[in-house]
Amino acid sequence: MIAGPYCTRLLASLGADVIKIEPPEGDYMRTRPPLRNGVSLYFGVLNAGKSSVAVDLKRAEGVALVKELVAKADVVLENFRPGVMKRLGLDHAVLASVNPRLVFCSISGYGQSGASASLPAYAPIVQAASGYDLANLSHQQGLERPLNTGIMTADYLTGVHAFGAICAALAQRERTGSGTVIDCAMMDAMVGMLAYEVAEAQEPQSMPRLLYKATRAKDGWFMLAPISPANFEAMARAAGHEEWIRDPRFVGAARIRNWDAMLKELDRWAADRTVKQCLEAMEAGGVPCGRYGEVRELVSSPYAGERGLFSEVEAGTTRFLAPNAPFKMAGAGAEPRLPVLGEDGRRVLMEVLGRTPQDVDRLIEEKTLCAPQ
Repeated sequence: MIAGPYCTRLLASLGADVIKIEPPEGDYMRTRPPLRNGVSLYFGVLNAGKSSVAVDLKRAEGVALVKELVAKADVVLENFRPGVMKRLGLDHAVLASVNPRLVFCSISGYGQSGASASLPAYAPIVQAASGYDLANLSHQQGLERPLNTGIMTADYLTGVHAFGAICAALAQRERTGSGTVIDCAMMDAMVGMLAYEVAEAQEPQSMPRLLYKATRAKDGWFMLAPISPANFEAMARAAGHEEWIRDPRFVGAARIRNWDAMLKELDRWAADRTVKQCLEAMEAGGVPCGRYGEVRELVSSPYAGERGLFSEVEAGTTRFLAPNAPFKMAGAGAEPRLPVLGEDGRRVLMEVLGRTPQDVDRLIEEKTLCAPQ
């Protein structure tokens, strides 16, 4: 629902011609809010810049059409539960016989083999099973229940890993002439980002890990990260409290033992100041800091404009903003168009496969290929 589409959205941003194969009823994400004029902006953010071909894979000719497309393709990415592609007759063994240079990438919850491979998995499940949620809970004082999951970290993270692996596989193919298989698991991606937690599981620490907490000003919250000794000294000077630098509680390793006390000093300093005043003082002192913001503010912020974070996407008469790929390089940039379900089928079959208009009409009439009326 997210990991595969996000990966291919990044590939589209690099100029790949991404053909999204959808069932006749369309990707389920097309129905998910937020909706504008009946268009899912959620779906749009994940799928802008792609082509949509709607094929009934329950029909033998629908499967045959996909095989024809694969023969012309560089990459196939699938995001089903393991075993589904084989049941469809579109697994790697079959497709590699059609196209030996194919890069075939599978994204799943727990990988393509092993005892857990067949388990159904969505991001919240994997985030819980990986240890991420309980590790995060251990940093929340006074809470006993794991935090709610609203952001699908495992999906986006795995999509990024698959994107990198696909690009590397294409470079490898240029050297070897052969395609390859990529197996990306959401569980593996989550474990890979728990570097400290994996290390600490093997060598438990008596001293708690330093936590970076919000500092409260009189009109809101901001974050400071005095990680290095130089950061701490700059923060003390910016706050007008150079005595903190000489305070025995905060000298050298003692600062780690008295981390909460240091943060309380910051709270006292900020209590009668606005967030703006606090940040101005810290920024002037070169201290890493930032205000807690909302996404709706970021969308229209000067930073977003300067960095070109968003492109306006067209979906018929509907317009909305979608994030661009989070890297800047020559030639990168998503096409600002969201396809209507199946609207590219006719063009793709004629341009890519060389099918005649009459043949395409027959496929539509037989409902193997679905096209908008």
